Amino acid sequence: MKHHFLRNLLLGALTLVAGTMLAAELPRSEYPRPQFERAEWLNLNGTWTYAFDFSQTGDQRGWTTSTGFDQHILVPFCPESSLSGVAYTDFIPSIWYHRSITVPTDWLGRRVLLHFGAVDYEAAIYINGRHLQTHYGTGSSFELDITDFVKPGEAANLVVRVRDDLRSRTQPGGKQCERLNSYGCMYTRTTGIWQTVWMEPVSTGAIKNVFAIPDIDQRQLVVRPQFYHEDNSATLRIEMYDGKKLIASTAAPACNGITMVLPVKNMKLWSPESPFLYDLRYILRDNQGKVLDEVKSYAGMRKVHTQDGRFYLNNQPYFQRLVLDQGFYPDGIWTAPSDEALRRDIELSKAVGFNGARLHQKAFEERYYYWADHLGYLTWGEQASWGIDENSDLAARNFLSEWTELVVRDRNHPSLVTWTPFNETWGCREGAYQRMMRDVYDLTKAIDPTRPVNDASGDGHVKTDIWTVHDYERDPARLVQNHTFVGGMPVYRNQPEKKFLAEYEGQPYMLDEFGGLPWIPQEERATSWGYGSNIDSLDDFYSILEKEIDAIIACPNIVGYCYTQITDVEQEKNGIYRYNRQPKFDTERLKRIFTKIPATKE
Repeated sequence: MKHHFLRNLLLGALTLVAGTMLAAELPRSEYPRPQFERAEWLNLNGTWTYAFDFSQTGDQRGWTTSTGFDQHILVPFCPESSLSGVAYTDFIPSIWYHRSITVPTDWLGRRVLLHFGAVDYEAAIYINGRHLQTHYGTGSSFELDITDFVKPGEAANLVVRVRDDLRSRTQPGGKQCERLNSYGCMYTRTTGIWQTVWMEPVSTGAIKNVFAIPDIDQRQLVVRPQFYHEDNSATLRIEMYDGKKLIASTAAPACNGITMVLPVKNMKLWSPESPFLYDLRYILRDNQGKVLDEVKSYAGMRKVHTQDGRFYLNNQPYFQRLVLDQGFYPDGIWTAPSDEALRRDIELSKAVGFNGARLHQKAFEERYYYWADHLGYLTWGEQASWGIDENSDLAARNFLSEWTELVVRDRNHPSLVTWTPFNETWGCREGAYQRMMRDVYDLTKAIDPTRPVNDASGDGHVKTDIWTVHDYERDPARLVQNHTFVGGMPVYRNQPEKKFLAEYEGQPYMLDEFGGLPWIPQEERATSWGYGSNIDSLDDFYSILEKEIDAIIACPNIVGYCYTQITDVEQEKNGIYRYNRQPKFDTERLKRIFTKIPATKE
């Protein structure tokens, strides 16, 4: 058995090296799902052909059976981006993609899964003209089994038809602009494929996913696996490593619904100050001991909960110094130009004193969470909720299905400490909105009971674990007045006139948008903006910022903040860094200001 295991490791390593050599020529060549990694896979990024379908008549013209279109695009970058080679920024109601795919012959006898990191919005997938699946989502990932439609060693035609109706108000859009040109806090749109496309072979009964729950109070990691097909004669073994040292293992039949427990002695906790991660191996064997599936993963032992108006990390009150991160890039729009760019964004944020980010109005890719896990950086998971009618039943239905996919996909990341499905639901009305918010809260808790849910960032609260408000008031005295609790008086609200919204019930109170201070060159002020009047000197900027932080310190009920924002985005120039990630300010001076509130009390 030992020799068989070592042989599999060696073969996997050789396959991975060969794949890496090939993938080095591709954009975004790194493994796209780093918390659930298999050795064998094939990256499908690179040059595809495409055609715009403004009249949406491609089906009638037989494009489902296309063997190639006239234009070329670099996947995974959206056609609006310069990195795609297209840079078309008007509305795109429909776009078709094509590329030839070939399943390696040594994958014969296994199931072949085709994965899409994200496609905005309605993606219909065809293989050799046959429709296999249609997925609806702005940023969620999906997969389909193409085994029965491709023959290993033979080329097949993969066609993807995408439809995107941002202005329908029934699909999530986030900060994508519903006008021709960007304005205010609305920016360049993203249409079509915008995350990695890839294939992998799996056994019939392979592991579909796991829910790995750290339980620091009982010093154990609880794992709930799910399989594509159950097989009571097969065995799943889980191994947990501290570096190269095996510290725990357990095994159980490969059946859905089982709970597997790994005791963790001498437990090392995960936190932004010490982001320790345990390596995990999931090994599935048949009743003869043959390895059917092997997945590499990791876990952080940490706990988050809310109690008595405080947010707790590892059972200690923890002050979150968050920054708003919208995840836009000048050349890639929603897609980072490289894996290193994702890491660099987090490093830039930590350099000025933030210990986390509210990932704003976009479903961030899994590689971002990977770096947050490894670098020690708290995240709030959000969905691109702007653009939908908060009072529409169809919009709610579209939102719920995608939100479900995102929560299941990302719930194992230790860096992710709060779910924030909605933002600034200013258009909410009594009735359908309340039902939707309760459903989102209850659904999120059913899928993942381990994290608090902030139902609507910036008020609009119906059912929430955290009370969040937005306030861009620059006058420090007014900030203190707004956020100081006075007995018998209601707390600050962004929508106090809406009496059907929930009343404050003692939840942790967080100012999860403030600041937004502009620092704009004189020649750009006519076409750019930030919150409040322009600031003319660096000394004035630092003084205003520090007074706002001091105002937060003077409000003992505020247990966390989120500063707007980490970088400029197009015409909105209130970032700590420029849109191209170049610095505007003295990093150390900013860090001294933002860290005036310690994360924990010594």
